[in-house]
Amino acid sequence: MKKNVIIIVSVVLVIATGFFFLNEDAANVEELFVLAKKGEFQIDISTTGELEAKNSVNILGPTGLRRAQIWQVKIDHIINEGTEVKKGDYIAQLDKSEVMDKINKADTDFQQALSQYTQTKMDTALDLRKSRDELINLEFEVEEKQIIFDQSKFEPEATQRQTEIDLAKSKRKFEQAKQNYKLQTQKARAQMNEVSAKMSEARQRLEFLGDLSQQFTILASEPGMLIYKRNWRGQKLGIGSNVEPWDPVVATLPDLSKMVSKTYVNEVDIRIIKKGQLVELGLDAFPEKKLTGEVVEVANIGEQKPNTDSKVFEVLIQVNESDTTLRPAMTTSNKIVAEVIPDVVFVPLEAVHSQGDSISYVIKEKGTGYTRKEVKLGKSNSNEIIIESGVEEGEKILLSVPGDPTQYELIALVKKEE
Repeated sequence: MKKNVIIIVSVVLVIATGFFFLNEDAANVEELFVLAKKGEFQIDISTTGELEAKNSVNILGPTGLRRAQIWQVKIDHIINEGTEVKKGDYIAQLDKSEVMDKINKADTDFQQALSQYTQTKMDTALDLRKSRDELINLEFEVEEKQIIFDQSKFEPEATQRQTEIDLAKSKRKFEQAKQNYKLQTQKARAQMNEVSAKMSEARQRLEFLGDLSQQFTILASEPGMLIYKRNWRGQKLGIGSNVEPWDPVVATLPDLSKMVSKTYVNEVDIRIIKKGQLVELGLDAFPEKKLTGEVVEVANIGEQKPNTDSKVFEVLIQVNESDTTLRPAMTTSNKIVAEVIPDVVFVPLEAVHSQGDSISYVIKEKGTGYTRKEVKLGKSNSNEIIIESGVEEGEKILLSVPGDPTQYELIALVKKEE
């Protein structure tokens, strides 16, 4: 009796297990099918982007580096990226070693110019004083010769003639001395102008370099959140980086109220990307946030993607929402809505198969088996494809191929008479 009970229980367990696996297989088979949908079909391009401010204020380093013939300046120190600063707050300190060398040389040049100016001033003053004294003496000499000439009218004719000649020589010598004094004065003025100009130039350069050195301490020009500047290679400028005269930007203060996502689209898809298209955005840092945007700029010229042979085009997407959580350099997932087609039938891409290069088909149930149905395909997106003919809304389509598909009948499309 006990043996019979054990046998009955075993049979029941086998039957129950069979039903379980049969139901599980049926469920698995059911999961292999999808229903053809009809409605609005969206063609979109998915990309990854990076947030940046649409507008920002550049924090500049020294603006006179080129004039000073300084071609690179290293950043000695800079505050942490993301720091909130007020206008006038300390931002960074640049290496002053080269500018200080130039200041020392400029100071030496100025001292030499000042010494030369002083020496020239003293020399010209002494020379002109000597010439003025000579003029005074020559003027007295002319007066003396005049007196002698006036008194010689009672002397013999030869004596009178001699005094007349002496007076004429004295006057001529006096006139020549006056002309020489004018020329000497002009020469002295030119010399003083020259040394004065050199001294002024040396002083101006010294003052310029002194003012320039003050700019090596970088302060915030506006309030905001500090974001490091990126060079042409995309690398952030931090401690040890170089600031160059043709691009003296050290950091930026972005306007966080208006953000854009900079992304890149491959050359295959760029033909359907246009300004004004709507975009659905997500944030890697906040997956729960859903934002919207609009394509505002599409590059006309492609660029080489690093470490690949493919070319991409830069696309800027303006974010419609203003959100305090948005920060520059956040990664975004962008779904650019390139086209919306109303009232069409569509199925998953996995449900469409091909025979050769010309025939596309789907697999349907037929009695206890399957059949292949040729379809005419339309546009597709990353997940689904439009069926222009061959499948109706609500039809059950097999997702994967059960074994060898060629064993199933292929039903061709019926061509409409023109």
